Amino acid sequence: MLSNSLSEKKIDSLLEGTSRSFFLSLKVLPKKIRRHIGLLYILARLADTIADSKVGENKALLQGLKEYNNRIQDSNKGLPDFTSLAEIQDNEAEAELLSNAIIPVNYFEKSDKITDSDREKIRICLDIIISGQILDLERFNDASGEQIVSLENEAQLDDYTYRVAGCVGEFWTHMSLDHLFQIDEGKRDVLFENAVKFGKSLQLINILRDLPEDLLMGRCYIPQDTLKEYQLTAEDLLNSKNIDKFKPLFDLYLERAETYLDNAIEWIEMLPKNQYRLRLSCMLPILIGQRTLVLLKEGNILDANSRIKVLRPEIKKIMRKSIWLCISRKNPKKMS
Repeated sequence: MLSNSLSEKKIDSLLEGTSRSFFLSLKVLPKKIRRHIGLLYILARLADTIADSKVGENKALLQGLKEYNNRIQDSNKGLPDFTSLAEIQDNEAEAELLSNAIIPVNYFEKSDKITDSDREKIRICLDIIISGQILDLERFNDASGEQIVSLENEAQLDDYTYRVAGCVGEFWTHMSLDHLFQIDEGKRDVLFENAVKFGKSLQLINILRDLPEDLLMGRCYIPQDTLKEYQLTAEDLLNSKNIDKFKPLFDLYLERAETYLDNAIEWIEMLPKNQYRLRLSCMLPILIGQRTLVLLKEGNILDANSRIKVLRPEIKKIMRKSIWLCISRKNPKKMS
């Protein structure tokens, strides 16, 4: 087993390789919670890499996810061998993560920098995240390029965004309150409500941005019931010429994501004035989210050949804007 310092260096390397904008947020986080947030991310990213692996059947992925979660929940359980999954990864960083899975798992279980209370909160959050990934694999088991499977209703969409992202906002808030600052009991519930919507905003933006790619794999996160209200089917979304018919519905989801981002800003506004690093680390994903929404409004999301994403040069500009906003304490609600 590697020492704490060597494990931390390896985990940092894995984080930098498997994340882009998040690693920028992580670097400016207060040291008291940086390790905790980074550890949750890398453990969750490991589960995500398992779930997204391209294998013939979902059965093997479901088994791998369940066995991995069993080990997280109980250190006496065995960790699955991810060698075969690592070999089929297109992304070298994700292959390296699978090959070195034991390092963050051992650090999580053994490091004296993580308290028992921290471990329990990480376990709870990961259990929720992995439950969402398992549900996703089961729900889209029959999805393919020839057959599109949709979520059934808005409740399923809301539940999914909570499981894979909203709960992370809760965890982030728990770590902040446990290690950085306290808040009046009367404001605590509002802080957590905004934290959940913070996570949901980022996941909903990802869903909207990745819509054409998911459709080609047979997955549609726009609920079937809602599509029917607009006289649409999931198959209609494969044709970019249907954008005019789809746009009123798409705009409603963009507005929902924007409202959630406003809740995220309210979360930042509730932080004590001296939590500059915490504020900065959270401002960055908010501004990236706002910029992504602008691009989604301007483009044709049904055009699978036009990938919508914020490019690296823009992220550098957004980082500078985040710093300025945190210094000036300006509210970015209407900024893009």
